[in-house]
Amino acid sequence: MARAQRGDILLVLPVVVVAEVVWVLGRYHAYERSRIALGLRELVTADGIAAEGAEDVLDALALMVDHSVDFPDAYLAAAANRRGDSVATFDADFRKLGAKVVAL
Repeated sequence: MARAQRGDILLVLPVVVVAEVVWVLGRYHAYERSRIALGLRELVTADGIAAEGAEDVLDALALMVDHSVDFPDAYLAAAANRRGDSVATFDADFRKLGAKVVAL
């Protein structure tokens, strides 16, 4: 991490890795969503880190905490909201995330 912070290397952080970290910390280690979100916000915005879809990830972390939803649902809603797209789903709970929903 120090090498990335110095600018020697750039670390790429895919969304799927963020989702896995959220799952492991929440399910396996029983961390609270707010603690997970705080740590991941710091990582996503750190020097030397190129987080895939960083704005959507940051929005999703906020939605995850504010609405007590899983990160993948929050990410889908955040990404759709940013693009002005709808989410096609059977899950009506996406509406509470501010997403436009196409009911299946």
